[in-house]
Amino acid sequence: QVQLVESGGGLVQAGTSLRLTCTSSGRAVSDYDMGWFRQTPDKEREFVATIRRNGGTEIADSVKGRFAVSRDNAKKTMYLQMDNLKPEDTALYFCAVRDRRSVLTSTYFYTKADDYAYWGQGTQVTVSE
Repeated sequence: QVQLVESGGGLVQAGTSLRLTCTSSGRAVSDYDMGWFRQTPDKEREFVATIRRNGGTEIADSVKGRFAVSRDNAKKTMYLQMDNLKPEDTALYFCAVRDRRSVLTSTYFYTKADDYAYWGQGTQVTVSE
C-alpha cells in the first residue's frame, strides 16, 4: 500500500510560480511511474505530467514550457514546478502512482487516470488575474 499527500497549493496571481510536493509513505515508489493530474468541478480529471521510474518525463501540451516534474526517490517525493501560472491552471491537483513496475528501459508514458492505482487527496491551486 502507498499513501500520498500533496502540498504546496494556494492562491496566487497570474504570472507567478508554485511548487507542489507529493510525499509518499508505505511501500517504496522508486520502481513505479508517478503522475500529476488536475480537476475542476466541470471537467474530468486531466493529465498534467508524468515521470517514469528512470526519470523520463512527459508534460501535457497545455502546460508544456511552464510546468516541470521531478522526483527524489531517496525522499519518496515527487514535485511539480509550475511557472508563469495562468487563471486556467486553477484546479485541484492530484498526485498518483502506479501499482505495476515498469520496465526500466521503457519509453512509454502513462497519461490516463485509470493507469494509476494510488491517489492523494489533492491540493488546491487558484490563480487570479
